[in-house]
Order: sequence, then structure tokens, then C-alpha cells
Amino acid sequence: MDKLEWLSQVKKGLLEYSILKIISCSSIYGYDIMSILNEYETLSTTEGTIYPLLRRLEKNKLICSFWKDSTPGTPPRKYYDLTEDGVHTLTMMDTEWVKVVNDIEKLKEVRYHNE
Repeated sequence: MDKLEWLSQVKKGLLEYSILKIISCSSIYGYDIMSILNEYETLSTTEGTIYPLLRRLEKNKLICSFWKDSTPGTPPRKYYDLTEDGVHTLTMMDTEWVKVVNDIEKLKEVRYHNE
């Protein structure tokens, strides 16, 4: 497995968590979510990935959306917020993420050898 393939698999699991984390800070629209993710090399993504994921999160009732007028002369934008279920899910993800990171760090310290 090469680096890009491995990172792609890791990213798939992290994008949902990252998006919920971003939305938890404030109401935000899709392009801004993508821009924030693109600030981080390993989380960088495209519209073809972010918008289907946002639709899935909304279908699963973890986020909700609403339209909001933007600057005069531009069309309204679709903003996203966490639902109550989204808040609970994010809290669970935060707890589990700490466990995953701790376990991986411990695993990196162990030296296994065949007998």
C-alpha cells in the first residue's frame, strides 16, 4: 500500500468527525467548511467529497441546514448547524478519539517480537 492510498483510507474515517467539529463552532456554509479542511494537508478535500458527506450527515439528522442571505447581489447560502443528535455524536467521537490516539501512542512504544 502506498502513502496516498493509506492516507485516503484514514481521511475517509476522519472527515465526518472533522466536519462535525467545525460545525460545532458556529453556523457555517459548505464552502467555508471545505476551506478550513483545506488548511490541513491530510484533511484537504473537494466539493465532490464534502457536499455528499454534508447531505449524508443531514439525512442522518446529525446536522441541519438553513438558507441565509449573504451580501447584496449574491445568492443566499446554505448554512449548517449541529442538531442535538449531532452534539451527542460529536461528544462520543471526542471521547473515542482520545482513546484511539492514546492507544496508538502506546502501541508505538511497544516492541513486539516473534518467539
